[in-house]
Amino acid sequence: MSWNPSLEPSCPGADNLDSIETLIVPRARDIGDFEVRRALPAARRRMVGPFVFFDQMGPAEFITDQGIDVRPHPHIGLATVTYLYKGEFQHRDSLGTDQMIYPGEVNWMIAGNGVTHSERTSAQTRKGPSKLFGIQTWVALPEHAEEMDADFEHHKQTALPLLEGDGKQVRLILGNAWGEVAPVKTFSEMFYADAILEAGAKLPLPDNHEDRGIYVTEGSIEVAGDLFQSGQMMVFRPGDAITVKAGPAGARLMLLGGETLNGPRHIWWNFVASSKEKIEAAKEAWAAGDWEHGRFQLPPTDKDEFIPLPD
Repeated sequence: MSWNPSLEPSCPGADNLDSIETLIVPRARDIGDFEVRRALPAARRRMVGPFVFFDQMGPAEFITDQGIDVRPHPHIGLATVTYLYKGEFQHRDSLGTDQMIYPGEVNWMIAGNGVTHSERTSAQTRKGPSKLFGIQTWVALPEHAEEMDADFEHHKQTALPLLEGDGKQVRLILGNAWGEVAPVKTFSEMFYADAILEAGAKLPLPDNHEDRGIYVTEGSIEVAGDLFQSGQMMVFRPGDAITVKAGPAGARLMLLGGETLNGPRHIWWNFVASSKEKIEAAKEAWAAGDWEHGRFQLPPTDKDEFIPLPD
């Protein structure tokens, strides 16, 4: 997904919620064939740990010959994380990667100094009806990694740590939490997890991270007596001991956080950087369109079109 200012989420007052620092309610927007809900960045909370962008994609259903076509576009200064509940994507990038991603797997693309990628529904999947439901996030890189060469990792569902018991199933996607460590190479302290809770099941938040947040994807949860429904993100105060309880229909959650970076991050379109000068340089490079010798190249197996620089 790409940055769009019309998707800026709202932050209703959380002054009467003792356990919550910030409550974020994403705005839903139909972008053609499916709906997007954006939780980050928000007016009162630009980041949670290093997480600078958080989109819920779908749920959506497509008929035969339909699907998603996110044309080749550039990134700098971040790592993208695509995590699906339903459906599939074909990821292709300027490193030469051509990778299918299915539910429970993780695509971790490190943009560094610059990378271009596309995400599309595959030709095979378009032959019949299909569904799409998932989360896409951007993780801002610390300054020492902003200028690194682009890289890519893909990990199957079976490679990600899974914690089970007492009515809960928690899959660790990135970082470290609850004594487990995910296999993805990261550049700052963080955690990112997919949790499925049965009705009444309880889950403590990790206590070894400065920033911690929860996004309710399905169902509802109770926190210190307050109920939160799907489509809401809660950000908690550092150091508070927090345990969430699933509502009567259970819940599916994305948990995220980590250490705060040493300064704010600027976002313009698909670029993230610690300085506006770095973003201006990336804008000039993409506008130049020198795919053979310039800073950005197009994916070798998906180079017939691209998303132009916004006006």
